[in-house]
Amino acid sequence: MKKLVLLLAFAFSIVACNNNSTTTKAKEIKTAYVDTSKLLEEYTEAKDIGEKYKAKSDVMGKELEAEVAKFKIEASSFQKNAQANGQAWAQENGSRLQKKEQELRYAQEGMVHQLQQESGVEMDSLVENVKKFIKTYGKEKGYDYIYGTGEAVSILYAKDQYDITKEIVKLLNEKYKSGDKKEAKK
Repeated sequence: MKKLVLLLAFAFSIVACNNNSTTTKAKEIKTAYVDTSKLLEEYTEAKDIGEKYKAKSDVMGKELEAEVAKFKIEASSFQKNAQANGQAWAQENGSRLQKKEQELRYAQEGMVHQLQQESGVEMDSLVENVKKFIKTYGKEKGYDYIYGTGEAVSILYAKDQYDITKEIVKLLNEKYKSGDKKEAKK
């Protein structure tokens, strides 16, 4: 019986020592988080990409609007001619107008798809570069973990003191601006 009590006491002391070393390690872990939605809203390169594709969309949209305006004039003319020439004429010539309308719809869908694809490639590259930057930053600053919050939430709560979003945005913007100056010199 004495041996059993001694064995239990010994086992308890070992477990207690292990728990203390675990909590000591847990207190030494350095963590932070970045609000990824805010980062992308405030990061200059992300804004530039957004503006670039908005401008491109506007230019392509104006070209398409001109075609749509021509189509509307043609459709209006078709209606007048259909009233004057009768239903047989309208059925015979209406398919050409429907085909043109369908072509315009395809052109619009193609334009949207092209813009999404092009901007998606650039944004994917930007996100990958931001991840690499944060990884390097974390290693340099001695972080054990840097979490991401935003639309794809992986943290339900964190103290504001652990939010390093502003610092990351500032450093990324500085890096991006210095990159622009190098490219301008070339």
